[in-house]
Amino acid sequence: MKLYNSYSLQLEELKPIEPGKVSMYVCGPTVYNYPHIGNARPIAVFDTLKKALSAQGLDVTFVSNYTDVDDKIINAAIENNASEKEITDKYIEAYNEVRNNLNADLPDVAPRVTETMDQIIEFIDKMVKNGSAYVVDGDVYFRVSSDPKYGELSHQKMEDLMVGARIDENTKKENPLDFTLWKVTEKGIKWDSPWSKGRPGWHTECVVMIQNVFKKPLIDIHGGGLDLKFPHHENEVAQCEVCNHTHLANMWVHNGMINIDGAKVSKSTMTEEQKSKLWAKDLIAHHGGNTIRWVLISAHYRAPLNLSDETIDTAKKELTKIQSAYKQAIVKLQLVNFKNVDSYDEDLWTKFIDEINDDLNTPNAIAQVFETVKILNQSLRVREIDENKVASLVNALEKMMYVLGIKLDHITLSDADKATYQKWQVAKKEKDFAKADEYRTILQDKGIL
Repeated sequence: MKLYNSYSLQLEELKPIEPGKVSMYVCGPTVYNYPHIGNARPIAVFDTLKKALSAQGLDVTFVSNYTDVDDKIINAAIENNASEKEITDKYIEAYNEVRNNLNADLPDVAPRVTETMDQIIEFIDKMVKNGSAYVVDGDVYFRVSSDPKYGELSHQKMEDLMVGARIDENTKKENPLDFTLWKVTEKGIKWDSPWSKGRPGWHTECVVMIQNVFKKPLIDIHGGGLDLKFPHHENEVAQCEVCNHTHLANMWVHNGMINIDGAKVSKSTMTEEQKSKLWAKDLIAHHGGNTIRWVLISAHYRAPLNLSDETIDTAKKELTKIQSAYKQAIVKLQLVNFKNVDSYDEDLWTKFIDEINDDLNTPNAIAQVFETVKILNQSLRVREIDENKVASLVNALEKMMYVLGIKLDHITLSDADKATYQKWQVAKKEKDFAKADEYRTILQDKGIL
């Protein structure tokens, strides 16, 4: 598989550090509210990536964290007269419900910041002691100048960043680019540390959790939304460089942002009313998990994705076309009591996986799905159906849709269903339209037709 590496700005072949095994970490949400549709895109993208790698025999360890300490979480706890854990538990559950409804696997490991605090404090202390961090009035800042490579991931020069930095005359930082590793906390949950009673800054947690879970400073893939590339991922790299002399991941993979009705949106510019209409849970409840997942993978993961009534309607029509062909095929195979086998159309599967392996090109992979559906429909229209061919096409289609994270509705016919179907065929042949309509209605009600 080749993936676009944001660090090198090139397509690169994935070469696992440990042959046959892939270590992948994706930045998870800050759990203070329900997941927005923008949070759902990396769920679909990186789940598709994991499924594609697994389908080719690789052992993938997928890790995604929960940021369960943050000012917004603390404020939500105060507003709701609840503990921070009550708030975060609620929204972690909501996030996992969205993940499940999008047919995505749960992470193999899902660490929480609050459960990794000892290691975070130890890591920050290491940076203080090696001079890459400094303490001011109980706060700890990372000294950006300690990493001469700073800016390499986001491809920005230090001097350009300095020009664009907002300088606060009252800042305690040596350099406006320096970022917080630990801060004194006046309210909400806090921990004892060598510097003060407080909590960590945002940028340290992922570095620590990666090392804590994988037991090594360098992994194969680090993923997340494009908005995390700078400063979050840049700051992760800097900390790993000064402590471990490596940039944390061999491949940095970033998904593009979501546009709404063709316009760029962000949480900072959206009204509360707009946000409330774009909760992932509500879109899934209204349109179905398959439909929203299909929309999320319909564009190349690095490209902007447009969410609109039109794209949702298109997704529904496309899925209906696929499901219809699939249903017809499995019904006809069952009507002749064909025992399905494990073989699949290897040529079509290879073409599909070749597109997936080309930088996770889901639009082209979807085109291969429709080519398979086309051939399947043609195979069903002949007078004498080749059951082995139809079964191999069905199996190939199932494998493709599994990688794309789409659940196909599988209908199992009972003996009574088969009898009704045969009666319907006889009634049509004998032009007994009343009986034919009666049997057709029964079959339609059961979803067979």
